[in-house]
Amino acid sequence: MTALPDVLPDPIVYLNGELVPLSEARVPVLDRGFIFGDGIYEVAPLYAQAGGRRTAFRFRQHLARLARSVGKIGIANPFDDAGWRALIERVVAANEADGGLRDDQDAIAYIQVTRGVAKRVHAFPAGIQPTVFVMVTPLNLPDAAQRAHGVRCVTAEDRRWLNCDIKSVSLLGNVLMAQYAAENDAFETIQLRDGMLTEGSSSNVWVVKGGVLSAPPRSHKILEGIRYGLIEELTAECGIRFDARDITEAELRAADEIIVSSATKEVLPVTQLDGQPVGEGKPGEVFAALYSAYQRAKAHEALEAQEAQQGVENESRERVTA
Repeated sequence: MTALPDVLPDPIVYLNGELVPLSEARVPVLDRGFIFGDGIYEVAPLYAQAGGRRTAFRFRQHLARLARSVGKIGIANPFDDAGWRALIERVVAANEADGGLRDDQDAIAYIQVTRGVAKRVHAFPAGIQPTVFVMVTPLNLPDAAQRAHGVRCVTAEDRRWLNCDIKSVSLLGNVLMAQYAAENDAFETIQLRDGMLTEGSSSNVWVVKGGVLSAPPRSHKILEGIRYGLIEELTAECGIRFDARDITEAELRAADEIIVSSATKEVLPVTQLDGQPVGEGKPGEVFAALYSAYQRAKAHEALEAQEAQQGVENESRERVTA
């Protein structure tokens, strides 16, 4: 057995009913996720709270997207929402007990479901069990300097398939765009299809002009990030006009602000695009308002989760003493 390189962490992961170190987790080479990229994944942030608890932020929406993704490719969802929540909690607890995750660390939950193991044929084989993999690792959010100064991005033609609304493990197109950004000393590649903005290699993209926030409409051309719906809510809270519409390349380049969003980035300002300043070349007022509102949303959801947990504990004590 080949161990992981020393530079890689070795968290406790879940694979098909077992908790094992990542270095010992194995899937057969005929798993359709390996052979065909026949599977989906989901990524959700887990924010640390006082008392060692974590809030799975917007987890209901993440699980709804997971259900949509498996449904669109014809895989039966292996768990209901309660089952997924319990499984994530189990993996978190295992990593806390193992010392790989501190109580005060934010974390990221990664879920992957493939169609399973079968003879290599393209059409769906019957009677096979999905492969389920869950990993929880520390979450490193963008730092204060990136928020204060913004990040550099580059643009490229979007050449991916046309089912981008499925959160598929077939990510070669995204990998190539991420590599393009790395080769050009950029944070992210912003993609354009037929002269219209789509999304980043691993983020949704937002454009501000005249105080109005715009984003490409929900469609098969983009993966609707969970932050998409959240930012719609936050614009209403902040009194910012939001417009979901097609955005031309010229509009992208003439924007007052550009913002990228994802589970691991939250919201982040883009201050340089293809070597040119975005707007005044510094984070703008719409970004500042959305970032503050985002942090309030996290705190509000954490409080709701804490109150719900307290209610469960109180009810349990009442049953014991009754």
